[in-house]
Amino acid sequence: MQVSGVISDGLMVLPSTGGFRSPDSKNFPAYSDAKFLISGGIFKSCPSFCFRRLGIGMNKFRAGGLMVRASSNLNDNLAPIAPLRFESPTGQLLAQILQTHPHLLPAAIDQQLENLQTDRDAQKEEIPPPSQDLLLYRRIAEVREKERQKALEEIIYCLIVQKFMDSSISMIPTISVSSDPTGRVDLWPNQEHKLESVHSPEAFEMIQSHLSLVLGERLVGPLDTVVQINKLRLGKLYAASIMYGYFLKRVDQRFQLERTMKTLPKGFNEDQLSFEDPAPVNQLWDADSLIRIPPDDDGYGSGGSLDLADGKSNKLRSYVMYLDAETLQRYATIRSKEAISLVEKQTQALFGRPDIRIAKDGSLDTSNDEVISISFSGLTMLVLEAVAFGSFLWDAENYVESKYHFVSS
Repeated sequence: MQVSGVISDGLMVLPSTGGFRSPDSKNFPAYSDAKFLISGGIFKSCPSFCFRRLGIGMNKFRAGGLMVRASSNLNDNLAPIAPLRFESPTGQLLAQILQTHPHLLPAAIDQQLENLQTDRDAQKEEIPPPSQDLLLYRRIAEVREKERQKALEEIIYCLIVQKFMDSSISMIPTISVSSDPTGRVDLWPNQEHKLESVHSPEAFEMIQSHLSLVLGERLVGPLDTVVQINKLRLGKLYAASIMYGYFLKRVDQRFQLERTMKTLPKGFNEDQLSFEDPAPVNQLWDADSLIRIPPDDDGYGSGGSLDLADGKSNKLRSYVMYLDAETLQRYATIRSKEAISLVEKQTQALFGRPDIRIAKDGSLDTSNDEVISISFSGLTMLVLEAVAFGSFLWDAENYVESKYHFVSS
């Protein structure tokens, strides 16, 4: 299955002391690029997202004397716990273990990573055949590498889903036509407090700023107000929020470490920061609007801290604003192609493929894209889940990298 995401022009603007941008354009082509839309697989079909019938009896896992075997009959009775469907035998096995024996999942993942390492090492030691068979040999090697990459993606995704489950958070299912009389699609339970709890207090203060930008003044208004928005824009917002969560967890991890080790740079929160704030848009959310990190308080350059309820200041915000442009860009870039692929697949699993056409004048026509009704409370939930997904993605990518090297330096 080939699926493409809806990651494009969601950007984050930081102070003039540092830059922040989306990942490398060759990894996240602009949605406004017609060539990407045609050649990148945007129009590929995306089947329903649930755990398909397994049928992988040869895949099994042994831990602590207990044998676990993937069973198609058992899986038929399991409800989907995530919008993305697992396709590789490894992913299907882990998905079933996650639902039936979740306490065995860490050991199962370690074993699958060991299997991938063994397969990769064995392939490196193989002696290439004579020249007449070299083309076939290379083709087989490419297929094996793609199979390992897919298995690796689904291992990372299992770790992400497990983190949601450990926090007692139900992931938002695939968004489809609602049976609700109002047409609302956000009929999922409100889990805002649970989603807030997965972040540090300093990080969540910055997430609130992200939410304020998305919802604007409506953040303090009636959250049950229903608005209409097309799936394409909603998908862009979701994907950009995943990227924001990934960045925020990455920089927060470094900040917490430096604070614990007492190695924070002296004066990083001094009154030496400037910030050019674009005029806010009045619309609910515009595809060309920016996802930004606003300055502390309301005064530009008036200090490097944000007053919190307990009287402390948000040093993380000041720390982010202090970092140089090169460091910020590095932290804003998703490190592996597997993680990038998961952002795309998770977004498409939720919102489906966008109905985009190329007009006669060469512009993009999204007039046929499905418009859905969603409340501001539902929008808040989507953004909070996306940010949490990005945070968990960073953790999962780190863990897998510690067992099986795959991140390019």
